[in-house]
Amino acid sequence: MHIPNSMLQGTICPVTAIISTLGVIVAAISAIRSENKPTAARFGAITAFIFAGQMMNFPIQNGTSGHLLGGVLAAALLGVPFGVLAMALVVVIQCVVFSDGGFSVLGANVLNMALVGAGLGGILKSVFLKDPFMKNGRDTVKLGLIAWFSVMLATFACSLELAFAGTIAFSKVAVAMFGTHALIGIGEAVITIAACFAFSREKVNVSEKRLVYVPLVAAGVIAMMLSPFASGFPDGLEWVAQKYRFLHEAAPSFTSPLTDYAVPSVGNEAISTGLAGLTGIVIAFFAAWGIARILNMLSQTKNSAIEMSRG
Repeated sequence: MHIPNSMLQGTICPVTAIISTLGVIVAAISAIRSENKPTAARFGAITAFIFAGQMMNFPIQNGTSGHLLGGVLAAALLGVPFGVLAMALVVVIQCVVFSDGGFSVLGANVLNMALVGAGLGGILKSVFLKDPFMKNGRDTVKLGLIAWFSVMLATFACSLELAFAGTIAFSKVAVAMFGTHALIGIGEAVITIAACFAFSREKVNVSEKRLVYVPLVAAGVIAMMLSPFASGFPDGLEWVAQKYRFLHEAAPSFTSPLTDYAVPSVGNEAISTGLAGLTGIVIAFFAAWGIARILNMLSQTKNSAIEMSRG
């Protein structure tokens, strides 16, 4: 659901940029104040896994593909504030390093996938599923439905943005987008449930190291071994854009070092994709690790100041 530069023009771009910036700031402040913070390594590992998961496009009907959005997954494993920050970081890395989505539409992509996907999706999870780990079949169904619905919310936001930009009428694009992403949402639900079972900290006798190593190893396997076999079909947004002829190739204003998830100097396509994916995982992990360390230090400083004022 990465919107390219050519699809959005006009005031919608700065408006979504401002909204996304404010939303990320609020998420960062909430993360500092949060009592249940993930460790920096845990935050980095889940962020890296979501980055790798978004590389794995899976086929659906009519020559279309979809991939993990990851918003509810991030919120379930990290908490809503850190989930929003993880998703925003993934979107920024994809834009800057891999030319996946453009700079002028970065605000819209962060809004759709981080604020709506992880923010609203995470809030819904908190309301309807108090425990982040599924203890029975009913909880599993709830989590799957919430993950599916988060994709629908992001789809609605994307359709609104396209309509406000004058790209295509909302009534026309919404029907096609919802029809396609309803199927993609099923994949989102399955992946979210499976990943929460595998990576949840609520399992008995699970060490902190395992909470980091398991998602990090899974990310490496996906990026290095599985991503070269991802579906080459256009994703849901691209398929709709082709159908209604508003998909226009535009010359990039910035040349990313690993455009289209490929290493330019490597001739073998599978190896090139795998190495690009591995590079993305490393960047995502260490960027998230650094951000978490900064937020945790700010939190400690705040707590120390409060204690001193009370003393």
